[in-house]
Amino acid sequence: MKLILCLGNPGNKYINTRHNAGFMFADMLALRLNGIFNFESKFNSQIAKCEYLSEAVWIIKPQTFMNNSGEAFSLIKNFYKLNVNDFFVVYDDISLDTGVIRFRSKGSDGGHNGIKSVIMHAQTDKIERLKIGIGPQPPFMKSEDYVLQNFPSDITVILKSALDRAVDAFLYYLESKDLVKVQNKFN
Repeated sequence: MKLILCLGNPGNKYINTRHNAGFMFADMLALRLNGIFNFESKFNSQIAKCEYLSEAVWIIKPQTFMNNSGEAFSLIKNFYKLNVNDFFVVYDDISLDTGVIRFRSKGSDGGHNGIKSVIMHAQTDKIERLKIGIGPQPPFMKSEDYVLQNFPSDITVILKSALDRAVDAFLYYLESKDLVKVQNKFN
């Protein structure tokens, strides 16, 4: 079983914001795997339970708001007595240009409060992840203002292409079970 924790903010107000690139990825992956999201209150998450190559794949959109994403992670992990290795996290990254994707096997939070919350609840930074570029941030703007802006229409085309590539790359990851191979091909 693989659980893909995709980070974002719940609610219509945030649907097209830069900070919701993780949720956008979740929606595209669920569409490809014919998954339908249902709210599971005990996990405070929208979850699409899918299957790929005979493996259970759960796509999770925490409804805790970005800065508390680790709470949903912890609820699911503890309820099912799972290992951190059963999870894969997808989130936006302001330090990467829009259109760039990066797979990592571990690392710091890089100033991202959503992954910071997940790392805190997991008690390790050794969590496989996919970062979706949403930058560059204008130098005159605060990061919290930038990430809560909607993507401009001209950038949406670049983002959609990056998300398509990210979904392809993630499916390749599920097939190969080899993150280094995925990094070499898609980073």
